[in-house]
Amino acid sequence: MNASGSFWRERTHHLDKMTLRELVIAYFQYPAVIAYIILLFPSSYMAIVPWQENIATHWSLLLLAAMTAVLVYPAVWYLLHRFVLHGQYLYRSPLTAALWKRIHFDHHQDPNNLRVLFGALYTTLPTVAIVTMTVGNLIGGYQGAAAAFAAGLATTLVYEFCHCIQHLRYVPKSQFLRRIKRLHLLHHFHNENGNYGITNYFWDKLSGTFYGQSNDVPSSSTVFNLGYSEQESDRYPWVAKLSESNQ
Repeated sequence: MNASGSFWRERTHHLDKMTLRELVIAYFQYPAVIAYIILLFPSSYMAIVPWQENIATHWSLLLLAAMTAVLVYPAVWYLLHRFVLHGQYLYRSPLTAALWKRIHFDHHQDPNNLRVLFGALYTTLPTVAIVTMTVGNLIGGYQGAAAAFAAGLATTLVYEFCHCIQHLRYVPKSQFLRRIKRLHLLHHFHNENGNYGITNYFWDKLSGTFYGQSNDVPSSSTVFNLGYSEQESDRYPWVAKLSESNQ
């Protein structure tokens, strides 16, 4: 692979066949990642320009807004992952079937394919913006909203990279990364009805969906299709038709 060329135009991207170096190159060339990084600059600028007279209060509010966004992020991800991405109602409508297929079904069908691992920008960006900016605005007005949004973007970048590492043919040196990698792979290859977190499993533990070993819960027959079985595809054919057209 030519590092100076466009990685995304040259090859398919199966993480079980890639090196860490190849992942890093591909990661920073992915359009959604580039968008998050670009948006970090104006949002950070809007947050840190000290318009308020009391600078100490200003910075404390910005820090509080950013920290709150980081703390809220895992809870929002847990709820969306468990109840929306693993829910059945999106594929049951022709209006949302393509959305569900892109944002999660394809990832479970082919977990190591980097092309469908990243969240779709048209869904992730509005979600991050709505959640973080709402929280930030309540704490510190529009500058608090900007600080929270910047924190949300930074957290998304960390989440996406950790998610890539979890599927990469690579044994992390970090004990933390090895742990979250093992837990996430259980979600993909043993039982999808648990371990919904990416880097944080607090909400799984609180909600009873955490499991640490494969013998803690039975293996799932729907781990790759998320319940979209032959019978379901007969009743709700839109995802199946889209899958056939992409082959």
